[in-house]
Amino acid sequence: MSSILTNNGAMVALQTLKSINSKLGETQQEISTGKTVANAKDNSAVWAISKVMEADVKGFKGISDSLNLGQSTVAVARQAAETVSDLLTDIKGKIVSAQEENVDREKIQTDISALRDQISAVVGAAQFNGLNLLSNVSLIAGTGEISILSSLDRSGTGVTASDINVSKEDLSFQEQVIGSTGVGTLTDYITGTAGSVTGASSAAARTITFEGGVVEAGIGYQVTLSAPAGNATIGDGGGDFTPTAGVYEYVARDGDTAKDVANALARLINTGDANTVSATVGSANATGDTGLVLEFEDTTDGIDFAYAAFQATGATVGGGLWQLADVDVTTQVGADNALQEIEGLINTAIDAAASFGSAQGRIETQLDFVSGLTDALKSGIGTLVDADMEEASARLQALQVQQQLGVQALSIANQAPQSLLSLFQ
Repeated sequence: MSSILTNNGAMVALQTLKSINSKLGETQQEISTGKTVANAKDNSAVWAISKVMEADVKGFKGISDSLNLGQSTVAVARQAAETVSDLLTDIKGKIVSAQEENVDREKIQTDISALRDQISAVVGAAQFNGLNLLSNVSLIAGTGEISILSSLDRSGTGVTASDINVSKEDLSFQEQVIGSTGVGTLTDYITGTAGSVTGASSAAARTITFEGGVVEAGIGYQVTLSAPAGNATIGDGGGDFTPTAGVYEYVARDGDTAKDVANALARLINTGDANTVSATVGSANATGDTGLVLEFEDTTDGIDFAYAAFQATGATVGGGLWQLADVDVTTQVGADNALQEIEGLINTAIDAAASFGSAQGRIETQLDFVSGLTDALKSGIGTLVDADMEEASARLQALQVQQQLGVQALSIANQAPQSLLSLFQ
């Protein structure tokens, strides 16, 4: 049956043409945007994943900026520490020259002072964007390291940030001040019982032990020695010496362990810092992480000593090169002491440069990783949402042909009712 009211052929042709035009529009959108998933309507699941990954990419770009800033800061500190090491080596040469009797020690001291001033200038200038990793004397605690944002770690529970921690290495001349407020009690291994903060002993063999593997920053440790009639040894197999009567002090820095404090006190005793007489002694002991230990042994007359610890109140942490300010080669005794002290100072600068070099290498490795990871994430996002332009081009041409055929089919279907006119002629 033919009807002039209902044209089924035209309706079929029209629906087909609408479908073709819809697909043609989608293909043209892919070509214009370059994406198969341009918004949540296209594919909500894939779009959501791509947006999360795009957020991570932007986060890693920020991390790259942080790593670049941190790398520059550490590089400046490393270069400065290496320069300080070289200048300290020059000072050692001057000190060695001062060992001779027939030299002008006053002029040598003038050269040493000039080199010391140069070290101070290098340390002061070793900053990047206002951050100086070689000057850490303004606060007692909480300033011992910096954190450089290095990664974003995504898991099922959320996102956490990872840091690269870089320890500051103080190479300033800040003089230490031990403070005056005593702490409560320390375990007294001289008697094997808990004793007071101060104590004394003249036994033939004894040990000073400060409890705690990690030392509180700002606590000042003080050891007072008296000179016995005979010789004695200190530390692990150290040589015999007559201890210099005097007070040896060290203020713990942020991050110091008991062993650091023990070694610092031993170094002061080695160089006779409290007086002008040098001593040859062994290194300090540290019993694991349980305590700070200075061991005294004497086979003849005992060493009288007292030890104490003081609160951070009124204390000032000494700079890493604070002993350099006391170097004076104008006398033979001073030249002898300076030769002992300069070795420890050189090692301090070398350790600082090595620490910064290690940190810089780690930052560079992380920077390369973040760069590669960012590229991988971008590639993954592209795989999810980017359009295949070759396929889109071929599909566009096919749809354009189908569109033309659809228009032709609709035109033919619309002409069909006109044939009914011939029935009424």
